[in-house]
Amino acid sequence: MATHRDETIGEVPVELDLTLEELDPAGAICEAHENLYRDSRATFLRRATVGGAALLGALSVVPASGAQSANDVDILNYALTLEYLQSSFYTEAERIRALRGNAREAAEVVGAVERAHVQALRKALGSAAVSRPTFNFGGVTEDQRRFLKTAVAFEDLAVGAYKAQAPRLQSKPILAVAISIHSVEARHAAWMRRLFGIVPAAEAFDDPVSRPEATRIVASTGFITSSGKTEREAKPRFTG
Repeated sequence: MATHRDETIGEVPVELDLTLEELDPAGAICEAHENLYRDSRATFLRRATVGGAALLGALSVVPASGAQSANDVDILNYALTLEYLQSSFYTEAERIRALRGNAREAAEVVGAVERAHVQALRKALGSAAVSRPTFNFGGVTEDQRRFLKTAVAFEDLAVGAYKAQAPRLQSKPILAVAISIHSVEARHAAWMRRLFGIVPAAEAFDDPVSRPEATRIVASTGFITSSGKTEREAKPRFTG
């Protein structure tokens, strides 16, 4: 079992081949899905297994990081950094337990998916994967409205960032993995927009978000820190 450091949530063991049952031993994710979609646990597990197998199948033909172009490795690490940001955000919200109702359930489900994205990208990159930064969300995860506003911003940003980088990928197997993640991020964006009270799809077409612009937005949040110490009930500089 490999281990990475995230000062916000402590020392976290990461198993690169987690099953849904291992990721959700208490059944919290499946229970949330049942409440949201009136689906059975068995059906959810079956769909998750099929989706996970498809992603692993795509990853099985991705060349080892040493055989990938420097361009593709750079793009995947950029995507991985964005996924680190999202997964840590939802994980902290789950652990603080300040959210209620649909927002709490959405954080549980989306958080599990974002952690799966991290695992997929780390597996594709192998030893070339960048380390997880440390994060301080400045109390955003403790306030439901600020949490949802920030979640909308994060998910919209991820959709735009993947859209901008996909045409630049040189490997078709890597592109397939990126596109499979992009479509899920789009669903997350629509879900969070709905919960926040914004029209899920207000425009017929979406614009990509360039890497410099995405980097500027992430830097402006102040969420990536050197200390990693969470400030409880603090006013963040950015919430979407």
